Amino acid sequence: MNRIDQLFQNKQKDILSIYFPAGYPKLEDTLPTLQLLQDKGVDLVEIGIPFSDPLADGPVIQTAAKQALDNGMTLQILFDQLKDARKSITMPLILMGYWNTVYKFGVDAFLAECQKVGIDGVILPDLPLEEYQEEYKAKFEAAGVHNVLLVTPQTTDKRLVTIEKAASGFLYMVSTASTTGGALQASKEREDYFKKIAALDIPSLIGFGIHDKVSFQHAASFSNGAIIGTAFIKALEKGNAAEFLESLQ
Repeated sequence: MNRIDQLFQNKQKDILSIYFPAGYPKLEDTLPTLQLLQDKGVDLVEIGIPFSDPLADGPVIQTAAKQALDNGMTLQILFDQLKDARKSITMPLILMGYWNTVYKFGVDAFLAECQKVGIDGVILPDLPLEEYQEEYKAKFEAAGVHNVLLVTPQTTDKRLVTIEKAASGFLYMVSTASTTGGALQASKEREDYFKKIAALDIPSLIGFGIHDKVSFQHAASFSNGAIIGTAFIKALEKGNAAEFLESLQ
């Protein structure tokens, strides 16, 4: 069974997912960071594939991605770093990035590498759903790699039906129309949106604006859990990532 499916089968609430860019702060930090996250009880990790022109990322993630690129990080180097990861890392791993990087690498080669190193899913926000369904869905399914789809407050009910049918693994519920790194503001409109997505027949995690224990618990009350990115990257930068993760307990 795919580790993502296994996770949601075994744990329905308070799932903590952490995002960080590969090769940050230093090129060789990817595996040590994964080990730290597992040791501190994180349920799921999204490893960012650094890209020069991110669409949805706020300034903190953009800066971290640039530093990783300046460190020399590439998709091939990331796969090389992960080749022995499954000797010690048992939690689900997702690669999050932009379609151009995957397309340039080669979709078949990308999926083969994902299988080889034990990647359970991908998040590719700019891969058009129709293109994915027509050209790539069968390949992803054959490789056992979930393509996690995003929904936003602007997703129409009609579009949501299409997304729910195409989705696998879980839905990434974007909390706001803005970029990453802002604060999650409570409102009836936003909570109604959360409840609508949570009622679908697929697990969901809320991302964007989750930065501490309070905001995590608030988001997790409307979903299966939540995703923290910017706040963790800030902790990596300051050298207090372990303390930050402990503060979420």
